[in-house]
Amino acid sequence: MITIMSKPIQHILVIRLSAMGDVAMSVPVLRAFTEQYPDIKLSVLTKPFFKPLFRDISNLDVVEADVKGKHKGVFGLYRLSKTLKQKQIEAIADLHNVLRSKLLRVFLFSIFSKKIDKGRTEKKALVKGNQFEPLKSTHQRYADVFENLGFPIDLSSATFPKPYQLNQKINQVLGGLTRPMIGIAPFAAFEGKAYPLSKMEDVIRAISKSVTVVLFGSSGQEATQLQDLEDEYQNVINIAGKLNLNEELDLISNLDLMVSMDSGNAHLAAMLGVEVITIWGVTHPYAGFYPFHQDPNNAVLADRNKFPRIPTSVYGNSYPEGYEQVFETITPDDIISKVKTVLKKKPHSKE
Repeated sequence: MITIMSKPIQHILVIRLSAMGDVAMSVPVLRAFTEQYPDIKLSVLTKPFFKPLFRDISNLDVVEADVKGKHKGVFGLYRLSKTLKQKQIEAIADLHNVLRSKLLRVFLFSIFSKKIDKGRTEKKALVKGNQFEPLKSTHQRYADVFENLGFPIDLSSATFPKPYQLNQKINQVLGGLTRPMIGIAPFAAFEGKAYPLSKMEDVIRAISKSVTVVLFGSSGQEATQLQDLEDEYQNVINIAGKLNLNEELDLISNLDLMVSMDSGNAHLAAMLGVEVITIWGVTHPYAGFYPFHQDPNNAVLADRNKFPRIPTSVYGNSYPEGYEQVFETITPDDIISKVKTVLKKKPHSKE
């Protein structure tokens, strides 16, 4: 453990502002930290919307960064730094390392800090095709920041919260449907990561004959598309736009399985200890964003023999001409078969 002027560090500020998937990936690491260092306090600086993600971690409080309001811009960050100085923080773990967090570290220059190494050089080599091998996971990169502060974290074993009790509103949305419950999150931030909804409909049609399917998405157009699927099939529930984040987390914790793209919902489920099947298009698990403590066999991958430039980018936001067809190499039957294989291995209930 590092000491500052002969005084052991007792309070660490963790900076993890966005996006949802990245914040969710930090949760298992922070949970492991608090279990292995129960006497060290953590304060997590993040956006207000993400506060529920940290609700089950002891000895941790959330400091809200209003980056679109009073903490916007250089002067807003300076104002935020003055607030942070009052919290008697003794070290900073910057898990974000972008312009905002760099400015904050400048304003808090007197506080000992370490930042994440995002492995940009290795990731660039991966997407350029110069090497094709697994890179360090993002979870381990987060853990490395704490090790550099003097707090090594063992991520080899993990604990997760028990499934949360579902309130009356959630049960009303579910309409009395029972387990097994499978979540399906068919959308992603970029088209190169989103399995075509027409194909996913074939998956939903097949598995909803024997299980309850819960559809996840955002409000607006996604919610409308998912509502059409609920209206079309029995045992299918669309929760998009109907629950707040706390309630969505409660519901996810009770799933028997989540089927997701390479997106935030995969990491939300993983941080709660729910098994996840992930579907990958132009991205690839080798970039380090595979969900925490998940079986590598649960990844459904596009065919690199036909599309050898996968991964075409780290985040799926760019791909060469023709690669919009990568999902043609993943059939609905591939996903249905994977779902059936996973369900056979587990009891169809949450206790």
